[in-house]
Amino acid sequence: MANGKSWDSSRPHSTGDFGSGAFKADTSAGNATLFDRVPPHDDDAEMAVLGGMLMSKDAIGEVSQMIEVSDFYQPKHQTIYEAIVTLFSASEPVDAVLVANALLKDGDLEKVGGVDYLHSLVAAVPTAANATYYAQIVHQRAILRNVIAAGTKIAQLGYSAEGSQAEDVVNLAQSEVYEMSVGKVRQDYEAIGPVVHDALDQLDALQTGTVEKGVPTGFQGIDDETQGLQPGQMIVVAGRPAMGKSTLGVDFARSAALHNNLTTVIFSLEMSKTELAQRIIAAETGVPLVALRRADNDSLTAERWNTLNNFWAAMQNAPLFLDDSPNMSLMEIRAKCRRLKQTNDLKLVVIDYLQLMSSGKQEESRQQEVSGFSRALKLLAKELEVPVVALSQLNRGPEMRNDKKPQLSDLRESGSIEQDADVVFLVHRPDFYNEDDRPGEADIILAKHRNGKTGTFPLAFRGDVSRFQDMPQDYNQPV
Repeated sequence: MANGKSWDSSRPHSTGDFGSGAFKADTSAGNATLFDRVPPHDDDAEMAVLGGMLMSKDAIGEVSQMIEVSDFYQPKHQTIYEAIVTLFSASEPVDAVLVANALLKDGDLEKVGGVDYLHSLVAAVPTAANATYYAQIVHQRAILRNVIAAGTKIAQLGYSAEGSQAEDVVNLAQSEVYEMSVGKVRQDYEAIGPVVHDALDQLDALQTGTVEKGVPTGFQGIDDETQGLQPGQMIVVAGRPAMGKSTLGVDFARSAALHNNLTTVIFSLEMSKTELAQRIIAAETGVPLVALRRADNDSLTAERWNTLNNFWAAMQNAPLFLDDSPNMSLMEIRAKCRRLKQTNDLKLVVIDYLQLMSSGKQEESRQQEVSGFSRALKLLAKELEVPVVALSQLNRGPEMRNDKKPQLSDLRESGSIEQDADVVFLVHRPDFYNEDDRPGEADIILAKHRNGKTGTFPLAFRGDVSRFQDMPQDYNQPV
């Protein structure tokens, strides 16, 4: 493929190259000459946006996806916005004092009104919760200014078009309108040629063994079949209560963050951070979960304390983040993921679990609300180009069957979860229903695999240390 022809980017574009008869509107004076009245803007909304960003990092993550520097009308607001986003992108804390220091270093503090003006931005906003609403106002005003500017330039083209063909004027007018909108509409489409080229490159990499695999799950059979959890995929791990779906989700996170150094975040809507940490400690160290919770002298020996201290030392720089915020909304999760993507190169998201999420607004039905979560998480995975693992409850369907095995149709409250998911794992432990039926074993059923085969992967379930693990090499899978 390396010797193939490439697109000749030096060819002139038809909308701007007309030979000797071409003309161009004089816009060197800037936008100030284009308006005979004060352009649309909202100083209060601009101040409210900046005030909200100075109060909340979540607001910065949301707002920075909605507007850009040029959307602000006031130059001082553009300068402050740039300073906030620069600090945020560098993983630095953001508040009025720190932004003032950054502006002072750049020699811009007095230009924006000094420290007092920054503090007035914060004081003018009671809460950061409405920052995105104000950002929409700022963005809409910016669009209106662009419309007026483009219209004025087009009018100038018409008046200065003496001796030129009308078609040329139309082409230049279309060019002005396009330039007005190109920054606001993402060009997500791409010609078939480059896409086929990339697909063949990926095929060549697969043949030569140089393909970059997805996020490892830590289980050999699953990784061989899926090539790891792929960027942009929504992966659902589902099971009945106490079946081990949370344990499997944490196992995926441990594999990614602690064993492959890939930034991972777990949003736990069910367990506290302490409970989650206890499970991770038990799984990594082999110290039983009951010993971590009882903490008596018999269970926590000096040897185990030494193991725990060594584990704590090893975790100091581990790229694993835990969030147990109560009543977490989808907007919060999205904002936090965007921030981690910007600051820590996020590679995996785990959400425990789907049915506990809150939309923060009134929906017609719970099924419709869960459907919205499912679709939004799929879009989040595509936007951030990371796998999103969403844990989900199953309904009572498995308990009505003789073999108790779960099926895709058992996904609770929403058929759209099955539709949106790229991969669905169903967790089944036969000994949960009959303690003599394959004790200590579990089946991880790959019930849906958009890019490959389905199948069942037997794993050992170690409930005492809260983890799954691969079966021994000589294990014979039951029929």
